[in-house]
Amino acid sequence: MTSTEGASARGISLRPWHVDNVALLHRMNTPAMTEHIGGPETDEAVEARQLRYVRFWDTGEAHMFAIVESDNGADAVALGGVGWWLTQWRDQPVFEAGWGVVPEAQGRGIAKAAVSLLIDDALSLVERAQSERHLLTAFPSVDNVASNSLCSGAGFRNHGVESFPFRGTTLTVNAWVLDLNP
Repeated sequence: MTSTEGASARGISLRPWHVDNVALLHRMNTPAMTEHIGGPETDEAVEARQLRYVRFWDTGEAHMFAIVESDNGADAVALGGVGWWLTQWRDQPVFEAGWGVVPEAQGRGIAKAAVSLLIDDALSLVERAQSERHLLTAFPSVDNVASNSLCSGAGFRNHGVESFPFRGTTLTVNAWVLDLNP
């Protein structure tokens, strides 16, 4: 069980990514949801990503979650995804975070609650000394006002603008970093 399983903030909880979440990935694969990351993927690419998200839990390479909301005991509704994965940044091992909330649920603090829970999950690995990593990074597009504001509000520090190739385009992003050392 992860530290975020069953945790909630503002009726939001994170559930480990499951095979049943493929419809959510397709729902998030729209021009509006992917405008800051190079546009929608093909259906085949979404299906391949779904398989990776599920496999990551077995390999420990990442923790990918569905963001769910339940209201007064009602059935949980998936509103997006959030996760961290292992990568390198500036020649050091780090966690990288990413998230997305479906358009009809944006502007309600859902991403903020989900990122807070995600930080707790990554922090729990660091505290249990199960990771050599202690930095959580995020790389929202310089044009993504909402995600940059979220990073700032969650305690990340901006380390400047960077560019890198992604899905056949070049992304220009702000490099945000949160130190998870206890």
